[in-house]
Amino acid sequence: MSEDLSEGEKGENINESSSVHDESTRGRMPRIGSTDAIEAWASQHKDKKLYIVLISIHGLIRGENMELGCDSDTGGQVKYVVELARALGSTPGVYRVDLLTRQISAPDVDWSYGEPTEMLSPINSENFGHDMGESSGAYIVRIPFGPRDKYIPKEHLWPHIQEFVDGALVHIMQMSKVLGEQLGSEQPVWPVVIHGHYADAGDSAALISGALNVPMVFTGHSLGRDKLDQLMKQGRQTRDEVNATYKIMRRIEAEELCLDASEIIITSTRQEIEKQWGLYDGFDLTMARKLRARIKRGVSCYGRYMPRMIAIPPGMEFGHIVPHDVDLDGEEANEDGSGSPDPPIWVDIMRFFSNPRKPMILALARPDPKKNITTLVKAFGEHRELRNLANLTLIMGNRDVIDEMSSTNSAVLTSILKLVDKYDLYGQVAYPKHHKQSEVPDIYRLAARTKGVFINCAFIEPFGLTLIEAAAYGLPMVATRNGGPVDIHRVLDNGILVDPHNQNEIAEALYKLVSDKQMWAQCRQNGLKNIHQFSWPEHCKNYLSRVSTLKPRHPRWQKSDDATEISEADSPGDSLRDIHDLSLNLKLSLDSEKPGTKENNVRRNLEDAVQKLSRGVSDGGKTENVEFTTGTNKWPSLRRRKHIVVIAVDSVQDADLVDIIKNTFVASSNERLTGAVGFVLSTSRAISEIHSLLISAGIEATDFDAFICNSGSELCYPSSSSEDMLSPAELPFMIDLDYHSQIEYRWGGEGLRKTLIRWAAEKNNESGQVVLVEDEECSSTYCISFKVKNTEAVCFLFFCYTVFIKFSDFLVSTF
Repeated sequence: MSEDLSEGEKGENINESSSVHDESTRGRMPRIGSTDAIEAWASQHKDKKLYIVLISIHGLIRGENMELGCDSDTGGQVKYVVELARALGSTPGVYRVDLLTRQISAPDVDWSYGEPTEMLSPINSENFGHDMGESSGAYIVRIPFGPRDKYIPKEHLWPHIQEFVDGALVHIMQMSKVLGEQLGSEQPVWPVVIHGHYADAGDSAALISGALNVPMVFTGHSLGRDKLDQLMKQGRQTRDEVNATYKIMRRIEAEELCLDASEIIITSTRQEIEKQWGLYDGFDLTMARKLRARIKRGVSCYGRYMPRMIAIPPGMEFGHIVPHDVDLDGEEANEDGSGSPDPPIWVDIMRFFSNPRKPMILALARPDPKKNITTLVKAFGEHRELRNLANLTLIMGNRDVIDEMSSTNSAVLTSILKLVDKYDLYGQVAYPKHHKQSEVPDIYRLAARTKGVFINCAFIEPFGLTLIEAAAYGLPMVATRNGGPVDIHRVLDNGILVDPHNQNEIAEALYKLVSDKQMWAQCRQNGLKNIHQFSWPEHCKNYLSRVSTLKPRHPRWQKSDDATEISEADSPGDSLRDIHDLSLNLKLSLDSEKPGTKENNVRRNLEDAVQKLSRGVSDGGKTENVEFTTGTNKWPSLRRRKHIVVIAVDSVQDADLVDIIKNTFVASSNERLTGAVGFVLSTSRAISEIHSLLISAGIEATDFDAFICNSGSELCYPSSSSEDMLSPAELPFMIDLDYHSQIEYRWGGEGLRKTLIRWAAEKNNESGQVVLVEDEECSSTYCISFKVKNTEAVCFLFFCYTVFIKFSDFLVSTF
């Protein structure tokens, strides 16, 4: 059974001891395959033409020189989604990737964030050999929504989600049509998946995937319930204050929606599955394992659903990285011998140090309380041997004036500066104000050149992409044992895990690595040897192997050729189709004329001409003798309507309902003649009851475009064709089987049906008489109808969204 379980459902224990050189714990994360395996994958999937949509709506997103840390929880996410889009766009089998984000045309941000589209340069696309088309590749697509003239933090984007969804739907539908034309398909090429990143994008992705019937995938990056727990433990704010600052409850609501709407949740680590998603109402690890086992055995889950949790570590592109050699026996690193000047960022960092040749302890994180940088500074300041042996470099995003930073970030940075002054760390700690994203590799290289150490001592780290980056440049690590670094350490085996709350443990781990040259060299070697297990090709291979097997969550409408043509409002075809309605109205009006009169003969000839013309229009312009049947296709009449009037009145007598219908028809008689208005009858009654009612009232079934019956469990359309009639009653209606299939999706009503029948039997036994009986004639597959003989004896009613239940208060003589 284990091969059918998600990563979180396998129940593997991640809390095993981890030493620096523990070989037994290695290899539990997916290892990168050999070159032959990657080439085999490319050969197998090169003919696929997949369209993938990624969504990440907050932060400043562009392909080059990314500005990280402009908003909390955005730095790693922005880098991840851009590189994921770029890597997927270069993967065999993927034709186009769109990363949808917010368009920002504001004076306080760069003009590039206002560009509608930006193509992402491919990564080693020549190695894959797949054909490139006119619109193929990876693109950042910026959708305008929210305030146009300013950047707003993610907490303020929630009211504008629907505006983004509208714009995204327009783009996806247009692009799907364009791709269909480019690839020679008669139909649009719809996205194989809608992938939301973070709660706000997940909320958007749920709406978009539901509208397009496209599977949804979600990556949380940072989860609201976990953040709420961490903030509550810190005790700096009350729950109401946290909610006011971070809109945390709205975020949690969106994440619960994502659990319900997603087919797959992609995480970076098993810890995120077990410890973080386990906090949510929509996911329970034990229940997920049981449901997966029931699905495999073909046993009904009674509507219970949980998305499949998959741990896929983020990837990196390592081809351009060449770690510098170091002199393990000398006092300092070897020069690279290139004769080129030092990068500017080196100069900017080295100016802080009185002795720049000391090993560098490097921390790369924004000044956020959860990153725990203040504890790192305290650990460094209070450990005299460590201070004497090493320097500390803090890369904390970009800033101009501290007072212009957010209140949280400015408070953390101010605390750090006070600690530097308290421990008199001048000449030993660097904290440059600015750096470019393109300079980050140079920063890693500088730390490695001095035989330094990279540290991430966050209270909890969802993954820790910077740990992988640092290892690729030959830096050993000291990392928190809370979160993703545990899994990273299992694979890389290149450092020490610590308790982020224990500053002495942090200081001792740093001192051990910078003082023990043999241990430092072994950790460096292990990291460089194992780093390619986190490559982008391997990530994309795992990703596509999951999402490419997904099927649409709901069935697509099966449409005839007429139905697939979306006519413009004033197109000739649409106008001619309106004649059909006029012809019916003419026929009805002529029925009262006396036969044999000259006026009647002229009108009859006119009617025949109109009928002939309408038949030709309905048959795509052909005028062969093909009988036109009203209502045989569910779309033409509905698509022509500019307005739909739904008559939904229950709990009234038949005569009252008939009066309501007729009065509605009279009030809209002019619109009915033009065909601009259509009518739908929605009722709890069965279709057989509706048919009897319409016949007794002298109302034609074709006066309605559709009937929602059996308390919403069935959708029917009027039909005069015997082939479409409902059997066995041979009623002049055709039932919408697609609608039934949509209800069947995650259907759990069968168990409830059995429960209700048992409950009815118990009520009858308790009262000693028959008070509640299933109405088999009016019941259907998805609607259970009951007849109540004694309403006083029934004191409990059911209401459930997964099944439609009708209690009729009228009595039948046979009971």
